Amino acid sequence: MKSVPLNAFPRTLDRRDGVKKLRGNSRVPAVIYGGASKPRNLELLSKELEDLIHHTASDNILVDLAVDKASHLALVQEIQHHPLNGKVLHVDFHEVSATEKVTVMVPVETTGEAVGVKTGGGILEHVLHKLKVRALPKDLPEQLIVDVTALELNKSIHLGEIKAPAGVEILGDKKTTVVSVKAPRAEEEVVAEAAPAAAGDVEMTKEKKEEGAEGAAPAKAGDKAAPAKGDAKAAAPAGDKKAAAPAGKK
Repeated sequence: MKSVPLNAFPRTLDRRDGVKKLRGNSRVPAVIYGGASKPRNLELLSKELEDLIHHTASDNILVDLAVDKASHLALVQEIQHHPLNGKVLHVDFHEVSATEKVTVMVPVETTGEAVGVKTGGGILEHVLHKLKVRALPKDLPEQLIVDVTALELNKSIHLGEIKAPAGVEILGDKKTTVVSVKAPRAEEEVVAEAAPAAAGDVEMTKEKKEEGAEGAAPAKAGDKAAPAKGDAKAAAPAGDKKAAAPAGKK
């Protein structure tokens, strides 16, 4: 990764009112830490910083920070933005050594059309979007490119299969899946999974209705059971011969 020159100035206004005044003068407060020196408060030109951010595609930015005619090699550790207008509020720099390896997270991008998608009707799944790498600052990649052209249906590319650039070590479990091609789920499978749930809902509704019918008129102690509707024999009192006589007989 090539370092980008950036000018910085010692910051004397540290309190809240001072920082507000600093931003009003088109400057951004910053801090640099790490290395042999103590943390230092800095200020940057807003326009110069915004140009740097807009023209850098990578999440990792290596700068050659010029402060009081001295040069400091540093990585942009964090950039704080205003939640409404998006303007930069503060920047943290981590000073590094050109001869010591550093560990950062690097974006992973894919190239090509997987054969499992093109001819097999599969779906490309990007499982990991960033990988942890270790390298000297000058060897840090802006991103890692994974060619998925030969990736077949139900196959995966694992961490250990990704070729790292020269001088770069990819950290992590080598068996971890980074990209895969999965077969689309058939409509029959979706319907089959949904059917048991629907049947269960119907059964619950039926049970509730039965409970409601039984509990609508609870029987009191000593009451006789109500006769079933339309049952003539059940409706007739015991021993009543006339009621039991066939219909039409005088």
